[in-house]
Amino acid sequence: MPQTILIGAPIDEGQRRPGCVMGPAAYRVAGIAQAIRDLGHGVDDWGDVALPELQAATCPNPAVHSLPEVLGWTEVLADKVDDALSQGGLPIILGGDHSLALGSVAGAAAHAARVDRPLFLLWLDAHSDFHTPLTTQSGNLHGTPVAYIAGRAGFEAFPPFPKPIPAERICLYGIRSVDTAEHAALLEHDIAINDMRVLDERGIVAPLREFLDMVRDAGGMLHVSLDVDFLDPSIAPAVGTTVPGGTTFREAHLVMELLHESALVTSLDLVELNPFLDERSRTAKLMVDLVGSLMGRKVFDRPTRSF
Repeated sequence: MPQTILIGAPIDEGQRRPGCVMGPAAYRVAGIAQAIRDLGHGVDDWGDVALPELQAATCPNPAVHSLPEVLGWTEVLADKVDDALSQGGLPIILGGDHSLALGSVAGAAAHAARVDRPLFLLWLDAHSDFHTPLTTQSGNLHGTPVAYIAGRAGFEAFPPFPKPIPAERICLYGIRSVDTAEHAALLEHDIAINDMRVLDERGIVAPLREFLDMVRDAGGMLHVSLDVDFLDPSIAPAVGTTVPGGTTFREAHLVMELLHESALVTSLDLVELNPFLDERSRTAKLMVDLVGSLMGRKVFDRPTRSF
């Protein structure tokens, strides 16, 4: 496995609930670097990215807030992730709210285009995040990355996405909260929606294996974006967008073990951790534990917990 590169993205501006800015520090305190080293992998921590000088930017939708800041984060993260991949590393972006994926996936897409490999996206999230800056009612830009990645119109204020990912290369997995407008747009784009009903009916494994087979057959790169709210809030309370009915501890670890066994993951986001909402760091520790499974730890290696 390539050298892991940790990139902190202390981004709070994609939504309105303060706290995600503390996410990168919480992952480090929870021992993410040591957890990866313990599995025999190299780790290089590049520290946190910082906002560049902000440029004026406006959006016709008056609900949208913090646009210049989100644009700045998008720019620096795209460059940083592209750099990490160009050096042969496996970047793990420590968020930060999900608007960071506007930049992280753009960086992965730029690199993939340069090396002439197709990029695939696995979106592990309760939400589809398929709004555009023009359709969002909340004005929270953390609900827009998949639309940007898929090439939807409405992102004129943003840099053109390097090479939009075709619908068949995007897998939304664990979805259970989608606005009516987002749902209609998703159907127009024919993106695979593996919502919780699909996973309840077909099981956790089959839909994921089918998607991973597509990535493998295409010789593709795979960007995984893991939102804390992919997990059920009973085991992961530290997120401002809780939706009941998420994946269990065992299901989430199974997903990560399957991803490890595939050897296809080339970049990873960890997003929406809000340590201010956590209980004795249990969510941060669980997310680090999931990274351990992605890096090769098996289910029978689980440590005994004190809570």
